[in-house]
Amino acid sequence: MAKKSFYHFLGCIIPHRYPSVEKAVKLVFNDLDMGLLDMDGATCCPAPGVFGSFDRITWATIAARNLTIAEAGGHPITTGCNGCFASLWDANYELKHDDELRDIVNENLAEIDREFKGTIEVWHYVDALVEVAGLDKIRKKVTRPFKDVRMVLHPGCHWMRPKILKQKDDSERPHIFRELCETSGAEYVPYKDELMCCGAGGAVRTADIKVALEFTMQKFESVKEAGGADMMITPCPFCELQLDLGQVEIQKHFENEYVLDILHVVELLALAFGYEPDEFGLATHLQYQLRKSTPSWEKLGIKVEES
Repeated sequence: MAKKSFYHFLGCIIPHRYPSVEKAVKLVFNDLDMGLLDMDGATCCPAPGVFGSFDRITWATIAARNLTIAEAGGHPITTGCNGCFASLWDANYELKHDDELRDIVNENLAEIDREFKGTIEVWHYVDALVEVAGLDKIRKKVTRPFKDVRMVLHPGCHWMRPKILKQKDDSERPHIFRELCETSGAEYVPYKDELMCCGAGGAVRTADIKVALEFTMQKFESVKEAGGADMMITPCPFCELQLDLGQVEIQKHFENEYVLDILHVVELLALAFGYEPDEFGLATHLQYQLRKSTPSWEKLGIKVEES
């Protein structure tokens, strides 16, 4: 069976804030015989809640330009960011189904000798892992199962919604992301506000950081009410930033202290596959850097020597 390859759309947050996610996904995809191709010339997706809300034509044109890079190479796109996925998937869908929008966008793209043709699809890392590799193959790659480790999930908003179009999972009762994370061997712990926004989306983080952090605190309090957890897993680096860096910011603005390891799902899988944290830079997470502390991963079966 031929190896399935994807153009890798990194977006903005992964390379600038969480390069550990980029390294982790390359390790995981390679172990699962899935190819990742550099997407030379890619720009911001652009952000769906900002560009898409204010200027649909500009949003669709920028997204379409990114899509044409993959079209030229003949491979689908995969991305590990919920926002990037939403922007590229939505634009791809709308341009395929809205003739007037496609004509306007292609008129704009003609100025740079490009044309949207609608020949490729957009996949989230989660989709690619579950549908291409499969859960059974992923389980067989796990060499360090997280036994007796309590795990809560934050699926985020944009990957599953709107479910009537994306049909990725039931956005009210999701199970695909949970089943993927459970291949690590960790115990899934449900909590009341699992499906609540992290607080960063819709430019709330930029407009009013305290309001954004109130969302984040509510999620953390909900986790405590469920008996606590050792780690929180998300499929989105922007959510990861809000939940990771947000712990430091909450302590600054509200003097409430939370200490919870926040991992992207591919970072979770890299650890479960037996990779050490320093093999993909996990200690570069913002809360570890700003707190100047050694992450406490012993509970996860990972020994970290004090420097």
